[in-house]
Amino acid sequence: MRPQPLRKPIQLHDMGWCLRANRWGQGNGIRRFFALISRLGDGVFWYLLMAALIAFDGMAGLAASAHLAVTGVIALALYKLLKRWTRRPRPFASDVRIRAWVAPLDEFSFPSGHTLHAVAFSIVAIAHYPALAFLLIPFTVCVAVSRVVLGLHYPSDVLAAFGIGSALAAISLWAVPGVGSLVGAE
Repeated sequence: MRPQPLRKPIQLHDMGWCLRANRWGQGNGIRRFFALISRLGDGVFWYLLMAALIAFDGMAGLAASAHLAVTGVIALALYKLLKRWTRRPRPFASDVRIRAWVAPLDEFSFPSGHTLHAVAFSIVAIAHYPALAFLLIPFTVCVAVSRVVLGLHYPSDVLAAFGIGSALAAISLWAVPGVGSLVGAE
């Protein structure tokens, strides 16, 4: 099968960005920072956020946390399905110049599950609690960048995950009418 005319340049561009970002991880401070962000993005940050919402906002926090949990379960199923379907090798497995600075959670690259979850969770959480945007937006961006710096994903994996996570959050918010009216309802 012949490659499509645009496919090769896009792959080369994607790999170039991946190589440049991965080199940032050579600095111990940068590598430790992004490894920590990535570890928090494994779920720790989101579980702590849900617990804090419940602790500080009672039943409204419980409702928001339940919404996040359901969105997360759907995101997990979708991301696993896409990984099995695409079977895209991780950057470090495709190019010896790229180093995996942390161990991957699974074998395949597309899409970035960390980014997909971070985007979906952040959008849903901010819909419930707009004041959290100052914390969640930078954290989500750092999670996305960490996946490329750590050699685990291509930039296109992260960009696709951003789109998928945004779409999932939009559907989730559509399915739960009145989320915006929950804010400040008490």
